[in-house]
This record gives sequence, C-alpha cells and structure tokens, in this order.
Amino acid sequence: MYGGISRVVALRRSVLTDVIYHIEPIRNISMKAIKIRDNIYWVGAIDWDLRNFHGYLTQRGSTYNAYLVLDKKITLIDTVKHYLCDEMLERIRSVIDPSSIECIISNHVEMDHSGSLPVMTQIAPKALIYASPNGMKGLTEHYGIIPNLKAVQNGETVNTGSYNFTFVLTPMVHWPDNMVTYLPEEQILFSNDAFGQHIASAERFDDEYPLDIILFEARKYYANIVLPYSEQVKKALAAASALKIDIIAPSHGIIWRKNIGSIVSSYGDWSANKTEDKALIVYDTMWNSTKKIAGAIADAFEERGYPAVMMSLQTNHISDIMTELIDARYICVGSPTLNNNMLPTVSSFLTYVKGLAPKKRRGLAFGSYGWGGQSVGQVEEILKACGFDMMESIKLKYIPDGTALKNITEKLADEIAGGQ
Repeated sequence: MYGGISRVVALRRSVLTDVIYHIEPIRNISMKAIKIRDNIYWVGAIDWDLRNFHGYLTQRGSTYNAYLVLDKKITLIDTVKHYLCDEMLERIRSVIDPSSIECIISNHVEMDHSGSLPVMTQIAPKALIYASPNGMKGLTEHYGIIPNLKAVQNGETVNTGSYNFTFVLTPMVHWPDNMVTYLPEEQILFSNDAFGQHIASAERFDDEYPLDIILFEARKYYANIVLPYSEQVKKALAAASALKIDIIAPSHGIIWRKNIGSIVSSYGDWSANKTEDKALIVYDTMWNSTKKIAGAIADAFEERGYPAVMMSLQTNHISDIMTELIDARYICVGSPTLNNNMLPTVSSFLTYVKGLAPKKRRGLAFGSYGWGGQSVGQVEEILKACGFDMMESIKLKYIPDGTALKNITEKLADEIAGGQ
C-alpha cells in the first residue's frame, strides 16, 4: 500500500477533503534512518533543490526533519512536505514497518511539517495523532476530518512505555498552533521551527558541519521568519530554561548536540532585538545619484567608527538584507523618485521590513529626484510606521557633486555623534 509510491494518492474524504497529493517517485537509492540516540532516529527528507521558501531565498536548500522514537508505542514526530513522503517512508522502513506506528505528534500545522500526515493516516490508520488545540483545529481546516486526532494541553504528558513526551505550547512561534515536545528520559527538545535553519546536507549534527554556516543560516531563519514573534520567543526560552537539554532537534536543518549554548544565546540576543552600532544602507538607484548619496552616508558612519554595510536592491535579495538588518542599529533606506513614487524594489523591501517588525532602530530616508521628489517622504513615513527613531532625511536634486556629498557626510557624522 505504501511501498514505492509514484502515483497520485487520492485520500478518502473522511481523511482529506477534496485534496489530492502527487507523490514523486523515490530515487533509486537506499535511504537510511540516522540514529540520534538508541531507539531515536532522524527519518526526515532532504530538499536539495529548494531555493525559495515563500519569499525567503534558500541558497543551501533545506531539510524537513521527522523523528522516529521506538518504544512500546512507536512514535513519529512530525512528517515532511508531501512530495518527499516516499523519502521519509524509506527511512522509516529501514528501522520498522511504518504501519506499526501508534502515535504521531504534530508540532506544527504548516504543510512543510504536516504535508505527509494524510498519507500516514492511511498507512497507520490506528495511530493516535497529538496536536495543540489550535493544531487540531488547523489540521482539520487543512485536511478535513482526520481520525484519532487528539488535542493536548500545555504541560500535558503522553506515556508510550518507557518514554514520557511532554508538550509545551508555544503559540505564535510562529503560527498559533505551534508547540514543542520534550523527552525528559533522553533530554531531547523537539523544538519545531525554533533553532532551525534552511540547510540541505548529508550531515545531521552541529559537530559535523561548519558551525559558522549553521549559525549564519539560523540567523537568517530568525530574521526572516521568527523576528515578528520575538516576545513569544522570550516566553518560550524562559520555559525551555527550566528543562535539561542535551539535544535540540528542530524541524529544519542541523540537529544541535555540541553547541546548544551558542544557539540559545543567539536566540536570546535576537529576541531582545539587541543591536550593534552598525549601519545598514539599503537602496536602489536609476542614474547612480542615490547610490552616490548612499556612499556619502556610509562615509559618515565610518568616520564615527561604525561599520557600514551597503546593499543594493538590484543585487541583493530582501531575505539576505534582513540577515544583515537583524543586529544593525541604523537602517538607512534610499530611493529616487519614479512616477511620483519610490522605486518598486524599495517599496517591496519596506513592506517586507514592516511585516517583520524589527525594534529599537534609528531610521534614515534618502534619495535623489528630478522635480517631484516624493520618494524620500514616502520612505520616511514607512520607517516611522515601523516605530523607528528617525534621523533627518536627505534629498538632493539630480546629480550630487563632490561638495554636496561632503556636506552629507559631515552633517550626518555630527548627527550620529549627537545621537550616541
């Protein structure tokens, strides 16, 4: 029933209402589960080709992590995206018959985690499925009636024989349904999206892969997905601080077992919106006039000893810019005026920033113009709406000469010094 799926699987309406999944053929290689501890395995899938995750550029691909726990009642924690279901099943089959699974824990409704759940309800039809109350609601709204679906409360424990799974609800990190699962006997935190990264690799653990890359991708993940929910992250970190944790097993990327202190400390800084005296200068330009202003602004920060990072929207993706923004105190955004408006690239970036809601920043709007000059005021209004403490805007007509650029640098350097 579940072997070598390479067809369209139409699930009964009692399980999945009006949804049809196409499962891609598995590659003709053996896919093995990877042992985390005795009786605990990674059985996820590697998405080597993923390059865009709803607007977030994923140059290194990703993994969808699912975990198999062998006990009197065999438990599966999360599933994978639907088109990688066969890969997950192959890994499970390398350990046990998937039909013997009796418990499925769904930490998160989002379809990169729950996408193969409808297939699993067919393969293991008697399995109890545990989710948060909002998770139960969300799964039903996604897939229709799911048999054996049970809501668990914050702090509730489910015993599977030798193991006791404890659930900690973490709403809005980053959906209303989110929860994490703790296994005290092994001191493993199955952390859902928290502490994750988009990395596709054959390595599974943080001591097998370059730590600087893992932390960079974790930073990017936080900046582009988790940042708006920093207050909720603080609560989740406080709850996790009471737990003894030897392993953090997230839903994406590398599993933490040697550098837990580093990632927890980083999450503490990011959730506190901790910034450095660094300037991020983001701009687009038509005839290089706005770019020249951006360079003069960078000179002003460097005169004060602050590192300045210039990022053109023509050559940098907004998700990579957010990765730089996460610890920058000064956010400078520039656009020339086009048809009485800012350039579309700048508008798109500012919409993205506003949604991600960074706090404790100083903003600066700048740009060149020919006759109307509306763009700078529009940029300033959006930065104000983000809650930024605004510096005096910079707006120059046509092509700035050396004197104008020098005046920008000198005046801004004084303003920076005054704002210290």
